[in-house]
Amino acid sequence: MKVLVCGGAGYIGSHTVKALLREGYEVVVFDNFSSGREELLSGGEVIRADLDDKGPIRKTFQSQEIGAVLHFASLIQVGESYLNPQRYYTHNLSTSLNLLEAMLEADVRTIIFSSSAAVYGIPQETPITETHPLNPINPYGYTKLFVERILQDYEKAYGLKFISLRYFNAAGADPDGELGEMHDPETHLIPNILLFLLGKKKILELYGTDFPTPDGTAVRDYIHVTDLAEAHVLALRKLLSTPESEFINLGASRGHSVLDVIKKAEEVTGRKVRFKAGPQRLGDVPVLLASKKKAEKKLGWRLRHSELETIIETAWKWHRKTPGL
Repeated sequence: MKVLVCGGAGYIGSHTVKALLREGYEVVVFDNFSSGREELLSGGEVIRADLDDKGPIRKTFQSQEIGAVLHFASLIQVGESYLNPQRYYTHNLSTSLNLLEAMLEADVRTIIFSSSAAVYGIPQETPITETHPLNPINPYGYTKLFVERILQDYEKAYGLKFISLRYFNAAGADPDGELGEMHDPETHLIPNILLFLLGKKKILELYGTDFPTPDGTAVRDYIHVTDLAEAHVLALRKLLSTPESEFINLGASRGHSVLDVIKKAEEVTGRKVRFKAGPQRLGDVPVLLASKKKAEKKLGWRLRHSELETIIETAWKWHRKTPGL
């Protein structure tokens, strides 16, 4: 089976490419490398092109015998989506529509979509199940929800089958030390803590110490990126064997506050973390916690790396050995 991975040179995409190759899939990576990194690619054929341009993606389907698609390619910064919603709506929707158009032309009707917990908005209850109301509070979240709606309509009209995987907080690095997080700018908590400890970040700022949580900092559900990648392989296998569309959360169903993460980082690294307390960011919620029951039931998914200590240990190993960060 030849699988097209759009955005396969990014953080989650690259880990998923490695997992797919390990399971014997042939992989074609389609990436414009605006944020993806060539050094994160562990194999497969690479096509350097942009989904904004219909020509290259159409040509890819014409020249390759693609059986299924994994779609990771999108803009992902929540804060930036508030500042420049036009960019997010234009890019995330047009690229997805171009990809789907090329898929239908080539009669490829199997896709795994990289979605987000941002589709839920402010939680009405936790842990969040897939039946929770969908009410995004930022443009980024709306772009993910809109693509999910498009997928539903394409299923009804064209027989497209999909699994939309709604991520919570991806973290950590490849346990083999080959892959890790290389965002620019980096907005995620754990790599920012580690970059500060390595002297590559001058200030570590906490966004909000007055949340209604036990220690006043936001609580998040952290899932190891390798567990996340393995869920994509399981989702692909399920969709190919049982073509039923699904929406599935990917989280660890465990919450850790910002101060919990800082304390664990100090334990793992043996170094002291100094930080500056700042105001809450627009759209931040006190607690974000996933239910993983559906993923376990539908995919047979089991967490292997998502203990907070393991997440930080693997990330620390990666950041220490990667001088280009």
